[in-house]
Amino acid sequence: MSRSVHGARVLITGATRGMGRLFAQRAADEGAAVVVLWGRDTDALDATAADLSRPGTEVRTDVVDLTDPARLDDAAARLLDDGLVPDVLVNNAGVITGNDFFWNLTAEDTTRTLRVNTLAPMRLVGHLLPAMIDDGGRAKRVLNVASAAGLVPNPRMSVYAASKAALLTWSDTLRLELAQAGHDHVVVTTFSPSYVDTGMFSGTRPVRLTPVLTPERAVDQAWRAMLAGRAHIVTPPTVHVARAARGLLPSRAWDALASAFGVHRSMETFTGRER
Repeated sequence: MSRSVHGARVLITGATRGMGRLFAQRAADEGAAVVVLWGRDTDALDATAADLSRPGTEVRTDVVDLTDPARLDDAAARLLDDGLVPDVLVNNAGVITGNDFFWNLTAEDTTRTLRVNTLAPMRLVGHLLPAMIDDGGRAKRVLNVASAAGLVPNPRMSVYAASKAALLTWSDTLRLELAQAGHDHVVVTTFSPSYVDTGMFSGTRPVRLTPVLTPERAVDQAWRAMLAGRAHIVTPPTVHVARAARGLLPSRAWDALASAFGVHRSMETFTGRER
């Protein structure tokens, strides 16, 4: 699987737009045997499935609201009952609920963000991973879409940042656990991009020296890293610099530097939408 997903079974969450749709297109273009699309909108799923029609590729859809654990459980069970153990699982779906300070968020906003961004990927992997491990030693990949926000805290996105930080830590620990248990055929990759121009972060202010990524570039970087079995990809490179500076500098010095580069003001004009 170091070159393509040809002949593989691929499951993508949040598959109807943005990066999710591009991941699905990439899988179909590479000749995946089965591409399974999860999303909340039936019409959008149908339209995406129609666009992915390729000879030799079966496209399946399922309407799944990731805020509802029971619906996630049922959808995962249907996959396994049909013998569709994924070779590639892309946990792409994500949500951010505005740019308010934490104390202005409702409990429902907080719960919804954590359910979609953190708990749903964990729950889904919990259902599918035993079958992926036992599936005849076939090469498997799990790609978890985290965020640079999980590495570099940013005002007005506290719950989103926390949800992605938790996802990142869980994802990388899961990678280590699989290796320690000797399941080398199952490899986990964590992807932590800064702002990606999918519409999810519309209205954000630019951060100096940190370009907004096109979704095509972000997906290409994540996909190549997943195929190669890389542990963690952080992009653009300036996020690495920020991560190192935050670790080395005293807190107040880092805060001043982040403010000077526009990090701490980037969410003030956010309008956005879900990925």
